[in-house]
Amino acid sequence: MIKKILKITGIIILLLVASLFAIPYFFKDQIKAKITEAINEKVDAKVSFADADLSLFKSFPQANVSIDKLLIINKAPFEGDTLISLGELNLKMSIKELFKGKEESMNIEAISTENGLINIIFNKDGVGNFDIALKDKNKKEGGESSPLALKIKEYKVENLRFKYFDESSKIKMTIDSLNHSGSGDFAASKLDLVTKSTASVSLFMDKINYMNRVPVTLDAVLGIDLDKSKYTFKENKALINQLPLEFDGFIQMVENGQEYDLKFKTPTSSFQNFLGLIPSAFSGSLKDVKTTGDFAIAGFAKGLYSDKTVPKFNLAITSNNASFHYPNLPKSVQNIVIDTKIINETGLLNDTYVNLDKLSFKIDQDVFNAKANIRNISENPLVNAELKGTINLSNVSKAYPVKLTVPLSGILKADVVTKFDMKSVETNQYEKMQNSGNMTLTGFKYVDEANKAMNINKAVVQFTNTKINLQELDLTTGKTDMKVNGILENFYGFMFKKQELKGNFNLQSNQFAVGDFITTEVPKVNEKPKEAVKIPAFLNCSLTAKANTVLYDNLTLKDVSGKLIIKDQKVTLDNVKTSVFGGQIAFNGDVSTKEKVPFFNMKLGMNAVDIQQTFTQLEMLKKIAPIAGVISGKLNSTIKLSGNLDDKEMTPNLNSISGDLLGQLLSTTVNPNNSELLTKLNENLKFFDLKNLNLKDVKAALTFKDGKVNVKPFDIKYQDIKVNVGGQHGFDQIMNYNLKFDVPAKYLGTEANNLIARLTPADAKKIENVPINALITGNFKNPKVTTDMKSAITNLTNQLVKQQKEKAVAKGKETISSIITNATKPKSDTTKTDIKKDVKAKAGELLNGLFGKKKKE
Repeated sequence: MIKKILKITGIIILLLVASLFAIPYFFKDQIKAKITEAINEKVDAKVSFADADLSLFKSFPQANVSIDKLLIINKAPFEGDTLISLGELNLKMSIKELFKGKEESMNIEAISTENGLINIIFNKDGVGNFDIALKDKNKKEGGESSPLALKIKEYKVENLRFKYFDESSKIKMTIDSLNHSGSGDFAASKLDLVTKSTASVSLFMDKINYMNRVPVTLDAVLGIDLDKSKYTFKENKALINQLPLEFDGFIQMVENGQEYDLKFKTPTSSFQNFLGLIPSAFSGSLKDVKTTGDFAIAGFAKGLYSDKTVPKFNLAITSNNASFHYPNLPKSVQNIVIDTKIINETGLLNDTYVNLDKLSFKIDQDVFNAKANIRNISENPLVNAELKGTINLSNVSKAYPVKLTVPLSGILKADVVTKFDMKSVETNQYEKMQNSGNMTLTGFKYVDEANKAMNINKAVVQFTNTKINLQELDLTTGKTDMKVNGILENFYGFMFKKQELKGNFNLQSNQFAVGDFITTEVPKVNEKPKEAVKIPAFLNCSLTAKANTVLYDNLTLKDVSGKLIIKDQKVTLDNVKTSVFGGQIAFNGDVSTKEKVPFFNMKLGMNAVDIQQTFTQLEMLKKIAPIAGVISGKLNSTIKLSGNLDDKEMTPNLNSISGDLLGQLLSTTVNPNNSELLTKLNENLKFFDLKNLNLKDVKAALTFKDGKVNVKPFDIKYQDIKVNVGGQHGFDQIMNYNLKFDVPAKYLGTEANNLIARLTPADAKKIENVPINALITGNFKNPKVTTDMKSAITNLTNQLVKQQKEKAVAKGKETISSIITNATKPKSDTTKTDIKKDVKAKAGELLNGLFGKKKKE
């Protein structure tokens, strides 16, 4: 009996469990429809979600409704903007809430979401994109809307990104990696919301960055009055980086905007608060840091934030006679004075001003001072700043835990005054700017991770209204030494408005090694692919250079001079000259990275360069004319070429290049032993000794495209043999060439010479030259050479035999004619008979000799 009861109980439990799994499946479509209907009745926006599901186990005994990839897209006037994007939204509620009627309020106990985005925008008219609620259709005229009775007790947000942008004030705020949770009774009109939050905050105001991914934490009790839309800060503890901060006051939603009445301050005045503002990656551990003096932040914000006004506010940052000393560092920073205020006294954004009345510090005996003032910030910011002092760079890492792989060294001296407005910067009205002073850097040394050192012996920069004058830069690094001077224009336009940076410089160097300025890092395992090389779009400058020696890869260039022009993401080489390969090369052309695939156009003029060096050390020319490597001598040539570049290594893509080469050989000889091709050619053409071939003044023309090189037929001469050469080969070294020889018969072997010896000297001169063709295929390492030599000799033999026969026939005709003439003279009958017999015998002998018949012995 007990077994039977247990069995029945087990079956019932099994059925219940199965039902809990099955019910969500049967109600899935119904849940989707209900969610879609509820959303469409409430919002005026495009709403979609990937899936919706119901689980009776996830939050048991409550039900859990999950919505995946919820997306809310705005309609006009924010057409296409994303308002909300949630990776996952979970609603926890009692199971009975699922069976309520349409008119009944649904009580949700908890809400959570992951991997979401909220994007709030105010346009120039002050309209916000979040106002998407439809008017309540059930609301009667003069009556109240049906109450929303959601009994939320807790909510949780994980990895949310919040974006805020106000077009009128140009304020942009981004909160990344927001993790926030809150608990309270939202069913009540007044409640205390207990919250915990962590995030990183970035804040821009009219392109000026005030905060950049600053970590923030806040534990606060927020008093909420839903009837008055008022939010009061009660107990709270905030950290901005490691700076502690306390809030007091409220924010209230009103008809015209938001009303602010907030006060904030640091709970202590220790200078350690200042170090807490600096990200830990740069400030190190603050434990055991000894500080003196004070540092405090205090302020308020009070007033209406609307489309026309901002709250009045005052933010004061002060420190007096402070110092700090890290326990593991030999030096300290002394006499720190900070006096900074950010103030708005009218509620108009443009009246906000920043006063850095003083910033001063001392390390050892070096004192540095700065002060600045910024006004009229939203319309036309006016900047007035001064820098004066000395910094020994080697002391920076000795007094502050800067994470440098290798220490810096050098003395920086500054005495600069600048005063300008942003409109003058934008319109290049330099006459309205007031800039003066200079900066000097001496003895600067920096060693990178690859142990490559850069030494600036001296750098002197002078500031004027219109430009920055680089009076002197004396620099050495690796094998390179160089001295540079010149001017830099529109520096402020580049710094503040991302305009072009213009300049003209002169460079002189005894030895310039290109490799000293090229990174040769070995990619790490699983490292991101190397980014494409791009010439900066903001650069518009020129460099006139002169160097005694330039080292590039395996080349040594002498007496290099020329001009480089950088503009519109293109580098133009203008009249660049160098002595190399025993001659001179001139460059003109350009390299552009503006398009997706970088490309180049180049013209090279070569004057008396050594052929072997040129066509063996330059890989591209080696592909264009590989046979040139066996030629000793000089070359004059003009090469035009263009093509694509590899976007990471900036080397030519050989299969994409096209162009032409015109060359004239000077005092050249050939060494066929260095070429498998020429060796085989010598073997097949015994009459042709390439070692004695003189190519002086030979001119050749080549064109190349799509990886193929076409050689326009040209003539060379070997003794009294004329040769015509033409054909093509590919960069893959596959070739197809035709050599047409016009060969005197005397070079064609013993048989031909024996036939010629039987001729009289006069007849031998009449023998025509014999055409011989050679076809070269295969590749340069494994060539195939075929000739028509045998047929040429056969043709010559036939020619000689024909000539002999024609000569014999002519002689026979002459003899017969003579005999017949003599026979026609009057004689006796007996004589006539004898003459006829004699003519017949003579004719027979002549014919036998003519056609080669042997006499019978």
